[in-house]
Amino acid sequence: MNLDSILHKALRLEPLSVDEGLTIYESVPTAELMAAAHECRQKQVPGNKVGWIIDRNVNITNICISGCQFCNFHCKKDDERAYVTSLDEYSEKIEELLKAGGNQLLLQGGMHPQLGLDFYADLFSELKRRYPTLKLHTLGPPEVAFLARKARKSFREVLEILVEAGMDSLPGAGAEILSDRVRRQISPGKCKTGEWLDVMREAHRLNLVTSATMMFGHIETLRERIEHLAHLRQVQSEKPDGAHGFVTFIPWPFMDEGTELQQQGIHNRTTANDYLRLVAVSRLMLHNVKNLQASWLTVGAVTGQLCLHGGANDFGSIMMEENVVSAAGASYKMDATGIQQAIRDAGFVSQYRNQAYEPEEMPLAQQSAGSMK
Repeated sequence: MNLDSILHKALRLEPLSVDEGLTIYESVPTAELMAAAHECRQKQVPGNKVGWIIDRNVNITNICISGCQFCNFHCKKDDERAYVTSLDEYSEKIEELLKAGGNQLLLQGGMHPQLGLDFYADLFSELKRRYPTLKLHTLGPPEVAFLARKARKSFREVLEILVEAGMDSLPGAGAEILSDRVRRQISPGKCKTGEWLDVMREAHRLNLVTSATMMFGHIETLRERIEHLAHLRQVQSEKPDGAHGFVTFIPWPFMDEGTELQQQGIHNRTTANDYLRLVAVSRLMLHNVKNLQASWLTVGAVTGQLCLHGGANDFGSIMMEENVVSAAGASYKMDATGIQQAIRDAGFVSQYRNQAYEPEEMPLAQQSAGSMK
């Protein structure tokens, strides 16, 4: 295949085939890939602004039966570390979030064998009752599929109940690699590829804001990474006109510290160059997903800044309280001032946003903090 013709096709925002995507991924120099991705970014999101948000990640529970071999956070229900977060604990964490200027709670947790749909609906309703302006970015397709099986309901029925209870948006959690070969080995208790995608299809029909993710750098092949992107692009192409669909794509490398995969000899060998190439090819493949986030939490601020010149247009969240990737070795930290400075140092203008990737005014708490520095 002619590399220039494939890149020009991508620059016209036309969908690349899996073979075309794999060809440029394997063969085009990094600088050229990044330049093409940045040009596509300017066509999809013109300008010099880079988004970011303040939110807080609270794990509903660490009890999980999914058996993910990359996760150190989960445990069995009789483990001494096991917990289910209480309402008082939520309130304490939410008050801290609001004080910092954030209003979005990322609520995730394990697939607890004894927590069903009613538990989550009651939880969301109570949190909304206590904090009506709080935005709930909650669960993920594996949890929705799990709850659907337990409740003997369709994915749509589960989502409708959760939305009625207070769910504002659905994270792209649990995607890992959208290949059943990979999923059987690294996350045997989670939903299959088709189920993950079907949950998202239903979410888009309900006009829920959703995101898409990829955790790469473990047992998958390069072709499976490209196929993952093609799956996402296909689902995005099916969303109803005017629906939010996938508002962003967020890739991050597998964190291996202390995981079962590491014990099997599977290590995180992802370099900065590897991450830059993955971000760039994602922009070139995902012609119909507008935003692309650099995961500074897992790759560090410097690599994240370089991604802003290679396809990414968002720097994610300051993420108050993150437990899962941190438990596997992610150690990068940044506050609101740091994330804005990192964006400026990379040559861009920081833009506070909401989960729908709509620009918003900087929270007053952060304006006040900035004026005191």
